[in-house]
Amino acid sequence: MDLTVEWGQVHALLGENGAGKSTLMNVVYGLSRPDSGEIVFDGNPVSIGSPQDAIKLGIGMVHQHFMLIPPLSVAENVILGNEIATGPGIVDIRSAEAKVAELSKKYGLEVDPAARVEDLSVGLQQRVEILKALYRGARLLILDEPTAVLTPQEARGLFDIVRTLVKDGAAVIFITHKLGEVMDVADQITVMRRGKVEATTSPKESNPADLARLMVGRSVLLRVDKSEAKPGAVLLEVKGLTVYDDRHQVAVNDMSLEVRAGEILGIAGVEGNGQNELVEAIVGLRTPRSGSIILGGRDITQASTHSTLEAGLGFIPADRQRMGIVLELPIADNLVLSRFDRKPFASWIVRSFSAVREYALKLIKTFDIRAESPDQPSGSLSGGNQQKLVVAREIGTQPKVLLASQPTRGVDVGSIEFIHRRLVEERDNGMGVLLVSSELDEVLSLADRLAVVYRGRVVAMLDQKEADRDRVGLLMAGAA
Repeated sequence: MDLTVEWGQVHALLGENGAGKSTLMNVVYGLSRPDSGEIVFDGNPVSIGSPQDAIKLGIGMVHQHFMLIPPLSVAENVILGNEIATGPGIVDIRSAEAKVAELSKKYGLEVDPAARVEDLSVGLQQRVEILKALYRGARLLILDEPTAVLTPQEARGLFDIVRTLVKDGAAVIFITHKLGEVMDVADQITVMRRGKVEATTSPKESNPADLARLMVGRSVLLRVDKSEAKPGAVLLEVKGLTVYDDRHQVAVNDMSLEVRAGEILGIAGVEGNGQNELVEAIVGLRTPRSGSIILGGRDITQASTHSTLEAGLGFIPADRQRMGIVLELPIADNLVLSRFDRKPFASWIVRSFSAVREYALKLIKTFDIRAESPDQPSGSLSGGNQQKLVVAREIGTQPKVLLASQPTRGVDVGSIEFIHRRLVEERDNGMGVLLVSSELDEVLSLADRLAVVYRGRVVAMLDQKEADRDRVGLLMAGAA
């Protein structure tokens, strides 16, 4: 494939999960070696054998999953490997903090140089990654799925930073599969499909529907197509639930809600208003201070996660790498992670590897997981295919209630359409779905009923017909 990027421009690299976007950029950054072809940088043919070579040329890369050391400060992370020393083995932290503060101010990347990285939000950690690249003199900045873990507000802040960088003469390669972002921030767009360039265009010459078709190879439905819900009996009941966060502050404040069979209940709210703590309490990862959680008539308030899953809860976690899969295990083992010791996958202490493999092949095909074989390590899959693996496993257990937390985070339009369609299908088959998403459009288009949360409380319960974007936005901001 051929790709030309110009100075002073944002060049979006758009494609499905597994289209080869990150692999191509890993070649440019020296993490992978090309088998043929050449790279010309600033008019000169170059050989990039390692990230050090790329950094010397002025190429920086911010990876989808950050490469930071949590216990170190912002300044220590930024200068790591390029320390300012006052003598042998003595690092001048004050000078480093001053330099980082100067860079922060110049590019609008406000972050405290002395703060510990582990205490920062995901959006601020991303700023630290960008500062790391700029500190090393990056003129070409590669951002790999930079908004996959950001709130809409943080994403807008990132776009402002990107525009500042290109005004200063730098070039930015923006790897993404979010069509709205491409239309917002890009000057040029290259669409990739299955390792090849499908088209090079610009936001003025295209629209989201055209780009989606180029990415996936067919027309994609950008809105959820579903019939009216036919709710049945209450499957999950949360009554007067109060949950504390890690700082022992009230995160969920006397919350009550019900999920019925055959409906999708969406939770809308700005991240940090108790959604994570609510999810953890339902799954059994956090003990509530008061209130109760009833699943299928069984009290699971104090139950372990294992008992909760056995009682009929399916759980798609927000962080697939930390809580969704074991990266080192093969795809097949990850697909039976919660049932590996039960029939037909095991009989007493003897595992049936043929049954596991057969089941894995079926789910790989059904959920279109792009993999070479079920024996491939799950960590070698692209981010979106890892997400599809988690969704396949949880829907495959046929739970009573599916708790889907950020189910399409970091997933391309074709996969989003597929996951949405599967959630609606399961709803139509009588499953109850509790959807927690920071994407307001996703909640508005998927949910049959909407619970708007603010500071740990449900401030409004709306039917889909009465949930318009402006009204929900005001409620999310506390204008109840």
